[in-house]
Formats: sequence, C-alpha cells, structure tokens
Amino acid sequence: MIIDGRTIASEILKGVREGMSREAVVRAVTVSPTPATESYLSIKAARAKEAGMHLEVVRLTEDATNEEVMEAVARAGCDAVIVQLPLPEHLDEKKILDSIPEARDADVLSSMAYARFVIDEAGALLPPVVAAVAEILERANVSLGGKGVAVIGQGRLVGKPCTSWLMNQGAEVMVVTRESGDLSILTEAQIIMTGAGSPGLIRPEHLSEGVVLIDAGTSESGGAIVGDMDPACASRASVFTPVPGGVGPIAVACLFRNVAILMERALQDG
Repeated sequence: MIIDGRTIASEILKGVREGMSREAVVRAVTVSPTPATESYLSIKAARAKEAGMHLEVVRLTEDATNEEVMEAVARAGCDAVIVQLPLPEHLDEKKILDSIPEARDADVLSSMAYARFVIDEAGALLPPVVAAVAEILERANVSLGGKGVAVIGQGRLVGKPCTSWLMNQGAEVMVVTRESGDLSILTEAQIIMTGAGSPGLIRPEHLSEGVVLIDAGTSESGGAIVGDMDPACASRASVFTPVPGGVGPIAVACLFRNVAILMERALQDG
C-alpha cells in the first residue's frame, strides 16, 4: 500500500473546515526566513485556507532579539501560534518556544505541552508528525502493541516524539542514531520510522519482507526533495509513505486540526 498523503490531508482539512464555527487566525512567527522557509509558509497558508483558517505571518529580521520574538508570540489577536524553526543561532530557542501559551501551542513545541504529551496525559495534543503517523497506521490497520519498531533519528520534531508515542502505544522500540548507526537491526523490525534527513539512507537490503515503512525524513538531493528511504524500498513494504506526498501533507493537516481542537477548548472554557 502506497500512502497518498495529499488525499488524506485534504480529507482531514475538509473535516476541520466543516466543524469550524468561525475563521481561525493562526500566527506564524519566522526570523530571517530562507526561500525554502517562505515556500513552506506558503504551503501552510494554502492548507490553512482549506481548513477555514487564515495564516498571519510575522517576519522578523535576522538581528531580532529574544524579546522581540517573544513579543510577536505573545501578541493578542490569534487562536494559535507557530514558531517556524530553525531560528538563528543567537536566539534562545527553548526560551522562545516555552513562551508559547499552551492554549495556543498547536505544534506542541513548548516544554509544558510536550511534557503532557510524553506522559500521555488525557487530552494532550499529539505533535503534528506523531498525529500524521497515527493517522497513517490507523488507516492501514496497523496495530502497535508488541510490535518491533525501529526509529531512525532522534530529532525534536520526528524521532523523539515518535519514540515516546510508540512506547506509550506498547511497541517495542529500537532507536538508531548517528552514534548507534547499526542498520543491520532493521531486518528485525516490523515497522520502521525515519526522520534522519539522510537521502536514501535505507535500502531494500536493510529490510524484511512486508515491513511497514514510515518515512518522515526530508532533505534535498539534486534539486529535489527526497526521503530517508530509497524509493525501491516500496517493493518490500506492506505500507510505504513516499517523499514528497506522504507524511508531510498529513502533518500539516494535523497541525490545523490541532488548532481547531484548541479553538473548541477555548470556546468551552468561555
């Protein structure tokens, strides 16, 4: 099964839009955005519109201070705030992310929101990539309890949150990083999830037949966006997410679904 992430994302966004009582405003704060960042923000703006929302982009210059970024985050007039990563090195990323109010943290990047997710607290939001993985596995009828899952990479947006969630779901998780880069263990895994950002890192000979492959790694190779898995890996997989067009579009849709959840909670809290 090749996962069509764009179609799944459209279905999620349609459901979000139909459940909206009013247009939501989502603020994206970005510092000295690169052309790649601007492209990603325009994709988010288009998906926000599909979800019945408006993406307000606040662009700060490269010399912005922590206080200036935090002021943009804290400013009233939006339902959710996204801090577009990466930030320039002179900024205190943790301090800035922790300034996002939990009630507006649709990306689950603040320490408080992330901690609630890690301990599997009732009502905690799933980070968008985790929510996308959960959506894919559910649609493919893949259960996790007792399954051997290999997670490649331990970045803050993919590897670490996916590892926490998989363990909470009862999976037996094996972690592979640059420091412990033994890909031979992958033949033992029933499910492999990657977020390494290393083009073509995983090849068919690393895999067992019928493995579930979730590729959340993105990088550029020869001017094209590619994943961590060689496309030939699809021939050995029972489930395969291509890059582009797999996890990425679903994660963006799940981000806006999180916004809708936060809006609904704010309405209930009055």
